[in-house]
Amino acid sequence: MAKKRKPSQKLQIWIDAKKRHRLSNAQVQMARELGMNPKKLGKLDNHDQEPWKIPLRQHIESLYFKRFGKERPDAALSIEEKIHLDEAKKARKRAAKAERKQAGSGVRGSTQGQPR
Repeated sequence: MAKKRKPSQKLQIWIDAKKRHRLSNAQVQMARELGMNPKKLGKLDNHDQEPWKIPLRQHIESLYFKRFGKERPDAALSIEEKIHLDEAKKARKRAAKAERKQAGSGVRGSTQGQPR
């Protein structure tokens, strides 16, 4: 059974920002793709005392549309799903590396010590 790991500090900040600003998974992914800083989202958020500002959710979506020309990302993943996919990818890479090392050790061992 695989161990359940905590998210990295970078991703934990995004999880906290998602809760604090009530963002959806797609909006968090859009903000990440735009290169926004999760610690600075509070400045961009409308606090009802600033009627000239649009709500943060709409602001992120408008910036995303302006830069990428589409309403939403092709595949919106939650932070938790991204962590799970990254761990699975790392496990596949480790397995492939171990397999290459095991297969290559027989070939290398027979040629070691011989001049080229």
